[in-house]
Amino acid sequence: MSNIWAIYRREVKSYFTSPIAYVVIAVFAFLYGFFFRDYLYRFIMYGFQAAQYGGGPALNVNQHLIRGLFLSSTVLFLFMVPLITMRSIAEEKRSGTFELLLTSPIPDSQIVLGKFGAALTLYAVMLGSTLIHMGILFYFGNPEWKPLVASYLGMLLLGGSFISFGLVFSSLTRNQIIAAFLSFIAFLFLWLIEYMGDWVGPGMSEFVKYLSINQHLDGFCKGVIDTKDVVFYLSFIGFGLFLATESVESHRWRG
Repeated sequence: MSNIWAIYRREVKSYFTSPIAYVVIAVFAFLYGFFFRDYLYRFIMYGFQAAQYGGGPALNVNQHLIRGLFLSSTVLFLFMVPLITMRSIAEEKRSGTFELLLTSPIPDSQIVLGKFGAALTLYAVMLGSTLIHMGILFYFGNPEWKPLVASYLGMLLLGGSFISFGLVFSSLTRNQIIAAFLSFIAFLFLWLIEYMGDWVGPGMSEFVKYLSINQHLDGFCKGVIDTKDVVFYLSFIGFGLFLATESVESHRWRG
């Protein structure tokens, strides 16, 4: 654990002593603000229309605003997470410090876990910037906090899944831009795979849709923490970390 902690502290320090953390958080907060404004505006308009034409069932802030907001904002992670993970191992290889890590008595799995934890911390801080918008909703409205907690849990698991595979691509190259591009293509495929289920036969359709990251996140955004969704994300994270560890270990063999 001490080795993981040492790698973790080193990585977190490198994130926040360079512009990358602040640029990622600022860009995400700026773009997320547009999503929030759009969904809030539509929510208010729907409320006005419902009141104008005789009422109807009251709009639920969680289901009619926050759920759609979170599901739509996942598109931002396609761009933001590669920026977080692209330098994790690729920069070590470019600068020559990766060889020092490999010659140290630190297991490859602990190197990967330390870097994963640091990247997840930056992701959590980035995601935490959305709490400002949730605070506005709580101040002016009455959203339920339990579904909101479930939504944030789902977003953290989703981010962890992306980060684990981002580390894989970062370990395959010395070029941060290539690592970010490969991660983006992989994440985009996972984001769009839900729609590919309609192109395959009935036997494969359910399996393809099961791989959809959005489909599993939707349950969390409804306030439902389903075991199969948690297992899906944890399995995804575990598989990504396994591949990243094997990739790092392969450098020992070649070195």
